[in-house]
Amino acid sequence: MYHSRLLPLLLLLGPQASVGADSSVLWARKIQPLFDLQCVKCHGPIEQKAGLELDTLQAVLKGGESGPAVLPGKPAESILFTQLAAGADPHMPPKKQLSDADREAISQWITALAAAPARQTEAAGAQKHFASVEQAIDSLLAQSWSRGAFTPAPPTTEALWCRRLHLDLVGRIPSEQELEAFLKAPPESRRAALVDSLLASAEYPLHMRELWDVFLLGRTKRGNSEDRRKQNGWWAFLETAFRTNRPWNETVRAFLTARADKPEDKGSTWFLYERKNDHQVIAEAVAPVVYGTKIDCAQCHDHPLAREIKQAHYWGLVTAFNRGKNVEGSNGVAESATGGFVNFTNLKKESQPALVTLLTGRTLSETWPAGDQKQEDSDEQYLDPKAKVRVPKYSRREAFAELATHENPLLARAFVNRMWSVFFGRGIVHPADQMNERNAPAQPELLDWLARDFSASNHDARRLVRGIVLSHAYALGASAHPPEAFAGALERPLSAEQLARSWRVAAGLSADSEALRKAAVAAIPDLLPYEYSASFQQAQFLNSSPALAGFLQSSPGNTTERLAALPDTSARLRGAFAAVYSREPDAEETARLQAFLEARKTDPAGGVRDLLWALLTSAEFLTMP
Repeated sequence: MYHSRLLPLLLLLGPQASVGADSSVLWARKIQPLFDLQCVKCHGPIEQKAGLELDTLQAVLKGGESGPAVLPGKPAESILFTQLAAGADPHMPPKKQLSDADREAISQWITALAAAPARQTEAAGAQKHFASVEQAIDSLLAQSWSRGAFTPAPPTTEALWCRRLHLDLVGRIPSEQELEAFLKAPPESRRAALVDSLLASAEYPLHMRELWDVFLLGRTKRGNSEDRRKQNGWWAFLETAFRTNRPWNETVRAFLTARADKPEDKGSTWFLYERKNDHQVIAEAVAPVVYGTKIDCAQCHDHPLAREIKQAHYWGLVTAFNRGKNVEGSNGVAESATGGFVNFTNLKKESQPALVTLLTGRTLSETWPAGDQKQEDSDEQYLDPKAKVRVPKYSRREAFAELATHENPLLARAFVNRMWSVFFGRGIVHPADQMNERNAPAQPELLDWLARDFSASNHDARRLVRGIVLSHAYALGASAHPPEAFAGALERPLSAEQLARSWRVAAGLSADSEALRKAAVAAIPDLLPYEYSASFQQAQFLNSSPALAGFLQSSPGNTTERLAALPDTSARLRGAFAAVYSREPDAEETARLQAFLEARKTDPAGGVRDLLWALLTSAEFLTMP
C-alpha cells in the first residue's frame, strides 16, 4: 500500500546512518541491538563468560577477567574488536563470523568513544526554565540539533499543517470550508486559534478516547467486545476525562481502584472487569501505564535485558490485584479484605514473597501472616458488608493505586512519551511502551523537562497537547535526518478511525459512520505500529470494500455529485485534489488523471467516483502529511 514510501525511513536504521554520529547514538541505534542479538546470551545478566557482560554500556566499558574489552578511540587494540576478525583465536562470536558492516560499525563506535559525548545530561535540561511547553520543546530540540549538526527540515505549508492538526486532534482531515477559513484568518493568530478551537470541540475527547481505549485495553478480537465497552460506560468514562481535562493521575487512579463511586468514575471498572479475574493479564496491562514499560519478560526470571525490572516487580504487581473478583451483573470488581499472600519461585528454585513493590523502589507496607497462620475474613472488615460489590476498609488495590499515581515520576514520563509518539509518530523513548534502561531517551533533556512540567501542572493533558502541536518542531516538513532527532516530520500511517472519518469528509458527508469505522478497524487494526507491514486483508479492503463503494456513488450533496456537475475534466480534477489532498495536482498528475477522466466523459459521475477511490486509497492519503 504505502510500504515503498516508508522505505527511506527504514533505510536510516542501516549501518550507513551511523557515519559521523556520536558514540551514544551509535550505541543505541546499532551496537546495543547487535550485542543483544549476537553476544548477550553468553555475556549478559544470566551468564557472564570470562566475567564479561555486554548488555549495558557501563558493563562493556568495565571489561572482564582479561581486563578492558574496549580502549576508547583504539579499535585495533580493543579485544572486543580484534576477536571479531576471521581467524582470531579466540574468535567471537564462536562458530559465527559477523558481517563486514557489523564489524565496521563496532570500529566506528569504539573510535567515537574517544570523543566527548555530544549529549548533555538529563539534569542539565531539567533545571532550565521556559515560559511554555512549546518554547521548551523548540529550545531543547534546537540545542540537540546543534550538537548533532542537524539542519531541521523547512516548515510544512499552512494547508498541510492544518490537515496534520485536524488528523491529530480530532481524527479527520479538515473539510474544504474549514481549510479555507483557516487560510483566510490572520496569520499571526490563526494557528493558536485553531488549536484552541479543536481542543474545545466535541471531536477532541472522542478521538483521544479512541486512542486510549486501544492503548489501555487493546483492539478487540470479538465483535461484541467493543460494544460492551461502550454499553458499560468505559468509552464515556474516557471521553469525560479528556473533555473535562481531568488530571491524568486521577483518571488512572479511578480505573485502577475500580470503585465507580463518583459520577465521573462511572465506567472506570471496565479496565479490570474486561480482563476476567486474570491477575497476570491485569498486571501486564497496568505496567506500561504506571511505569511506561512492559514487564512481561520478568514472569519467570529477572528481565534478561532491562536489569532494573525484577521478577519481584512482576509478581508484586500481580499481588496488587489478586484480591479482586468480578461481580457478574454489576460490572463491579469486588475485593477481599484477606488473602492474596503468594510466593513466586526464582530461577534458583528459591521461594520469595510477592510483595507489592514499584519500579521506583517504593513498597506497599503490609503485615504478612506468619508461618501457616491464616487470616479470618469477617463482615467487620468491609465498608458495607451487605453491598453487592464489597469494598474492604483496607484495600490493597487502592493503596497500590495511591502509590502509583502520587510521587511516581514514571507515570508522567509514560504519558508524555506516549502522547509524543501520537503527534510525532515515534516516542522520545522508542518503542513507546518500553521505557527502560534498554531503550535510552533520544532526547533525554526534553523528556525530563516535559515529564516534570506535566507533573507540576497537575497532570494537565491539554496543556501538554497544546504545547506539542504549537511547537515549531511539530510544524516541520519531511526530512532524511535520523528519526530520533525529530528534525523533520516522520511519515506515519493513519489509524482506521482517522481513515474512516477522513474518507467521509473528503466525500462531502458527515464524518461519523459506525459501519465504515467498524469495517476499517477490522481491516486495519494496528494503531501506531512499531513497524508497519501492509497485509493482504488491507489491500483487499482498499481495493473492493462495499463500505467504500457505498458512499462514493453519486448522491445528493456528496463530492461525487458536485464534481460530476462541473463543466470540464480540469475543474473536476482540481476539485478532487482539493477535497482529498487539500492541494492542487502537479503537472504529471494533471496530465495523467485528466486523460483518465477524459476517457470517461460519457459517464462523468463514474469517472469521478473511480478517481476519488484511487485518491482515497493512495499512499498520500493513507499517511500523515
